[in-house]
Amino acid sequence: MAYQALYRKFRPDTFQDVKGQDAIVTILKNQLKASRIGHAYLFCGTRGTGKTSVAKVFAKAVNCEAPTEDGPCGECEMCRAIGSGASMNVVEIDAASNNRVDDIRQVIEEVRYSPAQGKYKVYIVDEVHMLSTSAFNALLKTLEEPPPYLIFILATTEVHKIPMTILSRCQRYDFKRITVDTISDRLAELLEREGVEAEEKAIRYIAKMADGALRDGLSLLEQCVSFYFGEKLTYENVLRILGMVDQEEYGKFIGALSGGNVHEIMKCLDKLVLEGKDLSQFVSEFVWYLRNLLLWKTSEDTADMIDLSEEGLEDLKEAAEQISIDTVFRYIRILSELMNQMRYAASKRILLETTMIKLCKPQTESDYESLVQRIEQMEKRLESGIPVSPEYGIRKPPDTESHAKAKPMKKEYPKAVPEELEQAAKNWNTISRKFDAVDLGMMADVKLSVSENNHLVMVFDEDTPASYFAEEDKKNEIEHIISSQIKKEVKVMVKLQKNKQEYDSIPELREMFGIHKGVKMEVKD
Repeated sequence: MAYQALYRKFRPDTFQDVKGQDAIVTILKNQLKASRIGHAYLFCGTRGTGKTSVAKVFAKAVNCEAPTEDGPCGECEMCRAIGSGASMNVVEIDAASNNRVDDIRQVIEEVRYSPAQGKYKVYIVDEVHMLSTSAFNALLKTLEEPPPYLIFILATTEVHKIPMTILSRCQRYDFKRITVDTISDRLAELLEREGVEAEEKAIRYIAKMADGALRDGLSLLEQCVSFYFGEKLTYENVLRILGMVDQEEYGKFIGALSGGNVHEIMKCLDKLVLEGKDLSQFVSEFVWYLRNLLLWKTSEDTADMIDLSEEGLEDLKEAAEQISIDTVFRYIRILSELMNQMRYAASKRILLETTMIKLCKPQTESDYESLVQRIEQMEKRLESGIPVSPEYGIRKPPDTESHAKAKPMKKEYPKAVPEELEQAAKNWNTISRKFDAVDLGMMADVKLSVSENNHLVMVFDEDTPASYFAEEDKKNEIEHIISSQIKKEVKVMVKLQKNKQEYDSIPELREMFGIHKGVKMEVKD
């Protein structure tokens, strides 16, 4: 007998063999028991979830001479004829290649004749969304008033392309993606029947890569088993064949990215290329890893939603300690954009390398997430005793003695009065040019007011910028810049007001202020 692919060899023969679609199977079995069989069914869902398999089992069951609780008996003459494809009672039509109106008219001519054997004629139309508009219209009348012996089962992966006139005449059943546990159990069962030894971790990884499609899982399993024929299927072998990256490698990438280590990133990417890994698949898997990382950092009891072994969860926990939530959001955003760009890129490697450098260098962007990551990198370098270079927005600390000698004498100015502070606010666009990009970014949502003791008050509703400007050195720097511009001594006070009512209670004098790079200014008398 000729060799059959696993997904064909183990195609369900009864409802009991159908995995992951319990609700649909229960409904169809109850219809058979009660003899309440419909004339038109619509099976929709993603590929490999069992739409055609369930249609064939149902077609057998309605014609079976001695049906059981699990559907067709598989022993009677009708079951054997349908199973071998010799029966005229069950007709499969591929709408992708038979989508013209003439093809449907031919079907309509055939259904006029009742079956010679059995009770029903069953037409299974696969990929029905591929039919032309004229073909749908030709099918409509038959669906509306079918003969009593006729059943149509329409299967599609794109239900939104089917006209409402067709949808309204069908019983619709949505096939769900099959869970990793269900696919893993089924693969283990079939491997045992085939006499193939495999590691549980390897089977589970294949089930995960199937992405909810049992047929895809069987195809991937067959590919791995064929390559290592006669050997035990291990986790490392599966990674090697499918071109995937181990979870530990993603943890290394996170460590290198959070530390801004471009050299280490390039080494890791070069290793992936030499091992023949698919770079597009790597990016897709990396985004999924970041998704798991985000769930771990933002939610409790997420172990059920993160499909990893205990060792994998430990590695994930270790990686989560190296990175903030805002930085994870930034990585996901940039890598998601990269996934779209790589589809049309002439050189995927160069595009991936430049994007990884971009992730390492948040100073190349000015959005909030990038600014937060720059601050994190600065803190890590300072904690390690490494001077921070100008590219991070802060100058290297000069030698104390030489700096003291070279430091110019601070000019003394008369203290600014409220009117002068208001005048400074009017000219804020000019004054703000003296601030660096990091300071301006942190001022994105600042409001200014004037206190009763003639202090310029910077009001924030977020902890991060408030803490940033509350540092004594930073506050002195802001005071010096403003004072040198208006030639008056200005004292700055930083306040955090999370209460929106308090925040909005500051009297607004919007007409006095312009907007510079999103910095909003207001004054309080």
